[in-house]
Amino acid sequence: MQSPVRLLVLLSTLAWTPVHAGFLEQIFGDSAKSRSATLVSPSVAPVVSSDPYNSTPLLFNNNVSDYRLGAGDKLGITVFNEKELSMEVRLSDAGSFLYPFLGEVLAKNKTISDVQALLTRQLKEGYLVDPKVYVNILEYRPFFVNGEVGKPGGFPYQPGLTIRKAISLAGGLTPRASVTKIYVIHENDPTGMPRLTLLNAVLLPGDIVTVDQSFF
Repeated sequence: MQSPVRLLVLLSTLAWTPVHAGFLEQIFGDSAKSRSATLVSPSVAPVVSSDPYNSTPLLFNNNVSDYRLGAGDKLGITVFNEKELSMEVRLSDAGSFLYPFLGEVLAKNKTISDVQALLTRQLKEGYLVDPKVYVNILEYRPFFVNGEVGKPGGFPYQPGLTIRKAISLAGGLTPRASVTKIYVIHENDPTGMPRLTLLNAVLLPGDIVTVDQSFF
C-alpha cells in the first residue's frame, strides 16, 4: 500500500506531466484519441488576410417582419374606414414621412410592426376611438452595383434578390471582371466594411456591390 506522502508526490508529478495520447488511450480507449489531440495541440494564431477588404461574411435576417426601414422605402398605410388617412408614403432622407394630424413620423430603423403600432397609438390619442391600422412595404429602397459591370448604378430591390441576379440587372460582368473578387457593403453593417461575397449570396435593400477586376 502506498504511503500518503508517496501517493501525494505521484499525483503531483502526473499533474505537471504533459498528457500523452497513448496514456489516455490506455485509460479511455479509442475515444481518447480526439481528447488527447485537443489537450496536446498547440494554440494556433489567427490567420490574417492580406486582402485590404474584410472577407468575414455577415448573416442578416431576410424576413420582411424583421426588416428595418430606411430612406427610400415606400409604404402603404391603410386605416380601416378612414379613407383620408389611408395613403402611400416614401421615406425621406431622414427616414421619416408626413402624416395627417401627426405631422412628421420617424420610421428609420423601425420594423413594419413598429410603425403600425406607433400610428395606432398616436391616432388613438385624441383622433380615433379604435383605429385599425395596417402598414406594408410597397417598394424597397434601391441597391447599388459598381465596378466591372455593364451598367453601374442603383436598381429597385426585389425580395430574394441574389448577387448573381443583381449583377445581371446591372448589365452583367465585363470581360475584365473577377468572379472571385465581388464585395458587398451591407447598409445595416455597423462597420461599413466591404466584405467578400458569393454570386448566390442574398442581397439586402440599400446594399452596395462592387465587382473588382481580374488580374491575369
